[in-house]
Amino acid sequence: MKITIIGVNDQFPQFSEEVTLEINSSHCFAGGKRHHDLVKSILPDNHNWCSVVAPLESLIETIRKSSENWIVFASGDPLFFGIGNTLKREFPDAEIVVLPTFNSLQILGHKIGINYGEYHVISLTGRSWKVFDKALIEGVERMSVLTDRKKTPASIASRMLEFGYVNYRMLYGEKIGGDEERILELTLEEALSLDFKHPNCFFLEKTNETIPVKGIPETDFDPLAGRPRMITKMPIRLTTLALMQLNQHRVFWDVGACTGSVSIEAKLNHPHLQVTAFEIRPESEGIIMRNARKFQTPGIQLVMGDYLKVSKKELAFPDAVFIGGYGGKMEKVLDDVNKYLQSNGVIGFNSVSSESLNRFLDWCSHNQFEITQQQQIQVDDHNPISILVAQKIN
Repeated sequence: MKITIIGVNDQFPQFSEEVTLEINSSHCFAGGKRHHDLVKSILPDNHNWCSVVAPLESLIETIRKSSENWIVFASGDPLFFGIGNTLKREFPDAEIVVLPTFNSLQILGHKIGINYGEYHVISLTGRSWKVFDKALIEGVERMSVLTDRKKTPASIASRMLEFGYVNYRMLYGEKIGGDEERILELTLEEALSLDFKHPNCFFLEKTNETIPVKGIPETDFDPLAGRPRMITKMPIRLTTLALMQLNQHRVFWDVGACTGSVSIEAKLNHPHLQVTAFEIRPESEGIIMRNARKFQTPGIQLVMGDYLKVSKKELAFPDAVFIGGYGGKMEKVLDDVNKYLQSNGVIGFNSVSSESLNRFLDWCSHNQFEITQQQQIQVDDHNPISILVAQKIN
């Protein structure tokens, strides 16, 4: 099977004689509605068109059942976060020919005269916020962003403003290369009310060097009402996270998040982490979200309710877990954590009493966990805190 993937933009395509001959001799075509509108006048009368809509399973199944060669029309460069990568992965034995044109970000860069090679490319087309959030927290100065119909310029600007990333300007383009092309320089506030059309993309440029604060004093967090001391102190928090070596892990659970201080610090210092915070107190939901916004920390997934009762089947399983609270059920919480913790994953634990310390050590010895770190720290006039990290060795 041969699959030819042809990149087009928003103008009527001018194909080479060789490509025109291949189109004229083909029967099976695929592409989006916009692509069909552009090329339908040059397709053979008896052509079969398969619409490309997300998810792509229907298209893939149609091609897989076919014995004919296919021509697939795509936007710009089909290998630039495009359908070409999916087709190469799904049809490894097929002959795949890619005929690209400039992608939308390249054309926009040409139009406004910038060195687009200096911009960190982020595709939000059919993707989560994870990579974008990471770039914001890391303080990336220049970004080029591909959008879709859910993650629009307005929704992206809204997320940035919600979490305090006000120090960017947007260089926006829509229907690039076509008759309805529009290019604008916008503040994020202006982007909120933009009457935009698809397809669109934009560049983000920092307007000042502000970056999120790390190593946050506990007094700066919004506290639990009437319980201002119920928070992991900064030296304890930072030491625990450092000893857990989160740079080597990918999925972090914070069990008993309370104010969200540990989740926030983990995400700020390790933006690659997928962070999930569990908390039973209903009033903590607003507190955690306020603190996340206050300290510019998007991307924390919050699961409210009793940790032992909430469903975790749809969550990414952790390779690092911090036990911030267990409601008098330490062993039951640890047993449940152990069900989901990946092999060689770690548990971080803080103990204020010899009783809880010994219970944790006893549980570890009976469940094939090795204590890899154990330190004791005293902050001001507070009781000494034992900081432990245990690694799953089965």
